[in-house]
Amino acid sequence: DIYDPFSGEIILECREPSLSLITKLFRFIGFKTRTPFDIHIQTPGGERIVRIQRGWAFFLSKVVVTDENNNLIGRLKQKYWSLGGKFELIDETNQESLEVEAESWVGWNFAIRKNFKDIASISKKFDASEFVKEMFTDADTYIVKISDEVLPNDNTRKLILGSVMCIDMVLNEGDG
Repeated sequence: DIYDPFSGEIILECREPSLSLITKLFRFIGFKTRTPFDIHIQTPGGERIVRIQRGWAFFLSKVVVTDENNNLIGRLKQKYWSLGGKFELIDETNQESLEVEAESWVGWNFAIRKNFKDIASISKKFDASEFVKEMFTDADTYIVKISDEVLPNDNTRKLILGSVMCIDMVLNEGDG
């Protein structure tokens, strides 16, 4: 779920309403980063904001991001040569619009750039209290900061949300 960092209130929920038994089985036996996903980000009232989808991934991931009406917003394409992880974001007009790149080889901090300028950052929160949770579950906590230059109704915000889910499901779930 997505929380307001100041109040702790849930502002958006992340759900996978249509997980198949096969997908659940493959995730359980350790192929999490290869399985398909269909994540719906919605308000606590159930109004969908964005949908992030990927089919089975055997080599590099290609993720589709759509709006509340299933209209294409963009695609995230995983790049092959990167140390901590890198995605290219292709907008609905098939043009590269953003780049998501790990800032180190461990892949816990990511910069999102538009025209070589940072417009957002994604950081994996990791402290002593998170360590215990991380050891026994696959729950991760991310902090997302978006520049004021990205307007509130800009679809770029939805692509940034898609990037967070992509980082979590494709890079940080870890097989096994």
